Amino acid sequence: MSTFKAPKGTYDLLPPDSAKYLAVREAIAAPLRGSGYGYIETPGFETVELFARGVGESTDIVTKEMYAFETKGGTKLALRPEGTASVLRAALEANLHRAGNLPVKLWYSGSYYRYERPQKGRYRHFSQVGAEAIGAEDPALDAELIILADQAYRSLGLQNFRILLNSLGDKECRPVYRAALQDFLRGLDLDEDTLRRAEINPLRVLDDKRESVQKQLGDAPLLRDYLCDACKAYHEEVRELVTAAGVTFEDDPKLVRGLDYYTRTTFEFVHDGLGSQSAVGGGGRYDGLSEMIGGPALPSAGWALGVDRTVLALEAEGVELELPAATSVFAVPLGEEARRVLFAKVTELRKNGVAADFAYGGKGLKAAMKAANRSGARYALILGERDIEEGVVQLKDLESGEQTAFGVNEVVAELESRLG
Repeated sequence: MSTFKAPKGTYDLLPPDSAKYLAVREAIAAPLRGSGYGYIETPGFETVELFARGVGESTDIVTKEMYAFETKGGTKLALRPEGTASVLRAALEANLHRAGNLPVKLWYSGSYYRYERPQKGRYRHFSQVGAEAIGAEDPALDAELIILADQAYRSLGLQNFRILLNSLGDKECRPVYRAALQDFLRGLDLDEDTLRRAEINPLRVLDDKRESVQKQLGDAPLLRDYLCDACKAYHEEVRELVTAAGVTFEDDPKLVRGLDYYTRTTFEFVHDGLGSQSAVGGGGRYDGLSEMIGGPALPSAGWALGVDRTVLALEAEGVELELPAATSVFAVPLGEEARRVLFAKVTELRKNGVAADFAYGGKGLKAAMKAANRSGARYALILGERDIEEGVVQLKDLESGEQTAFGVNEVVAELESRLG
């Protein structure tokens, strides 16, 4: 047994379960690739200030959950706790917004890190697939993102998820609501940290999950009652476009999300089969984030969906993904000459796109056939001394048990025909 273990709050992805995670990533990414989104990959760490400005000084992510450290050169860095700020930073640095084709549409997949209390569905290292559309203020763009996420989940076979939708207003109407909410919060029995947060960003208090706080928020003023006419019209168009696409959602006037940069449209995907960690993904519009991190005004929208929680949601619904076989053909050589012949055939099969594996280590027939069965292969190629003399290879169907001899030069074509 190894002396070392995975750090607390993390996990290892191992076969065969890891195939589910790959399939989920692919399913989430597929609608994006078909809708003009190009792939982007950013470093696993950034300067602390990028997240402090973008995510928000008052958020739990920045104040409590970021893995921050100082380099030998004195630079303060942090492991990325979310993807949007990094993607926008990279797009600005590369001047993608100046190419003249807005919005810049990007998708990403990667690992993120937050120092949280580990529990099922909440890890210190987790995986997300995300999408960002940078540089356009258009209700159709917000609707597109919601529809693409819904499409991804439907393609996986998920059914019991809900989409929550709200508007957080903009720089015109939100300050009025902010003041009203602060007046309300000052009259509650809240601890000092929460009261301090209410002064910095009162909307964050609405997102507080503690029951002692939530039970006092029943009569809190709702942002929808303070929306300006422009925000009301914008939100109504998003709702109409999503509805016209056949995507159902629930209006949630208390939906805030946990990051400071959201404006106007905000949404969350939740699954009731996951207990307290019910959110499987979410996003919204963030029109002021570019300016917060030193860029020009670039109204944008995006989302991130959790791969880990999506897998848990699939398990909660009992959905079994149709995964391609890791191995279709397993070669079993008996003797040195057979090893050379079959290794060449395995190489040929792989070049022709057939997943093939080999009984390495000089196993005997019994051990090699056990390995073939464990591999999940549909067929075994068996070659012994007598077969070599006769110029044939034994092809065994591991499901039916049927075994047939084929010429050495014919067997690859036969397997390609059987496997389609």
